[in-house]
Amino acid sequence: MNFGRIITAMVTPFNQHGQVDVEATKELVAHLIANGSDALVVGGTTGESPTLSTEEKCLLFDTVVKAADGKVPVIAGTGSNNTQASIELTQKAEKLGVDGIMLVVPYYNKPSQEGIFAHFSTIAQSTKLPVMLYNIPGRSAVTMSVETTLRLAEVPNIVATKEASADLEAMAAIIEGAPDGFSLYSGDDSLTLPILSIGGIGVVSVASHIIGNEMQQMVRNFQAGQVQAAALQHRQLLPVMKSLFMAPNPTPVKAALEMQGIKAGSVRLPLVPLSAEQQQQLKSVITPTMNFFVS
Repeated sequence: MNFGRIITAMVTPFNQHGQVDVEATKELVAHLIANGSDALVVGGTTGESPTLSTEEKCLLFDTVVKAADGKVPVIAGTGSNNTQASIELTQKAEKLGVDGIMLVVPYYNKPSQEGIFAHFSTIAQSTKLPVMLYNIPGRSAVTMSVETTLRLAEVPNIVATKEASADLEAMAAIIEGAPDGFSLYSGDDSLTLPILSIGGIGVVSVASHIIGNEMQQMVRNFQAGQVQAAALQHRQLLPVMKSLFMAPNPTPVKAALEMQGIKAGSVRLPLVPLSAEQQQQLKSVITPTMNFFVS
């Protein structure tokens, strides 16, 4: 399954009552497709998955599949720290027509490497969909090792991993040791270009909500051998990427979307909106972004 280079981990728009805003979700899908997203992840961390009920997740999967209408692949975030619950949600997502699933390393339980392998392989065996793994030690409290990743890469429908470990040495080892057809994506916007340089495919991005076309241009320049141009673009985009993580994700990116007139709503507790000072700081970075990009 080719998910492309720039995959956007979508926010979940909420209305003024804190409910999933279906119409705003459809509008967001159209915005993301028009602005450089090759694929969409729905119901992941950026989508505030810990606060979404199973019913809300299924509503989102169904809404985004229909709104995307085959223009880009839709990847459902069905991972959790409960293997059986993940299997059940994966099977519901498959029936709703998603194109793939993303499974995060189980958090809080702190499983062994053997437990991580058994968790992922058991879920993968329950579906025909392609599976993207998601290694994020800062949230899961455990790191999926290179060896475990490579074992999982041999499972036929496990086709990719999103690496948010910031460990380029480990990522290089995964890229080197993985079978043909297994893809590694950056889980950090700021590492997109470095990861491309060691053989990664692209990024599962938050910043692409705002600078998706600009990130696509950077990737195209790198692929075309215009490395200096890509490096310049990387440096120019870093302040935007950094500003979108000035507070817990997805609080800043939702605020940035609202600044651009794209309905995203607020965040659910335990997250809280940006302060007035943070809003101004974010605005000072986001506002000039659309006009400065160097070809």
